[in-house]
Amino acid sequence: MRTFTYAPKFERGDKRGIVVSFPDVLEAITQGDDMADARAQAEEALGLALLTYPERGLPLPKARAKGKGLTLVAVAPGVAAKLAVLEAFSAAGIGKSELGRRMGKDEKEVRRILDPKHPTKLPAMVDALRALGKRLVVSVEEAA
Repeated sequence: MRTFTYAPKFERGDKRGIVVSFPDVLEAITQGDDMADARAQAEEALGLALLTYPERGLPLPKARAKGKGLTLVAVAPGVAAKLAVLEAFSAAGIGKSELGRRMGKDEKEVRRILDPKHPTKLPAMVDALRALGKRLVVSVEEAA
C-alpha cells in the first residue's frame, strides 16, 4: 500500500515559531506559530512540494526516515489521491487518449484529472485509479 507520508524535522525558529523541513522532500519548508500550526503548515507545504514532482517529470521521493516514535506528516487526502493517480498513470505507460477510453471520458477531461494544479473531485480520481488497475483505500487514525 502506498502512502504519502514523510518524517518532518521540527526546529525552533531564530526569533519565534517552529520551522519545519523534510529531509526527504527538500522543497517542503515552512513555519508555524506553535506545534499545531507547524503541523498544519507542514501538511500543506508537503503536498504542494510533492505535486511539483510530476510536473517536472520526476518520481516522488522515497520516504526514508522510519522508526518508532517518529512524528510523520501525511499530505491531505485530496492531494494523496491526485498523487496516486499521477503515479499510476506514469507507471501504466499509456497515453491520455487511452485513459480516456478506459474511463469513458473525453481526453480534455483526462488532461484536467492529470493536471497537478487542477482541483479534481474525488470520484473522478477514483474512476481514474480504477481504470489504471488501482483502488483508493481510505483509513482513519488518531491525530498526533
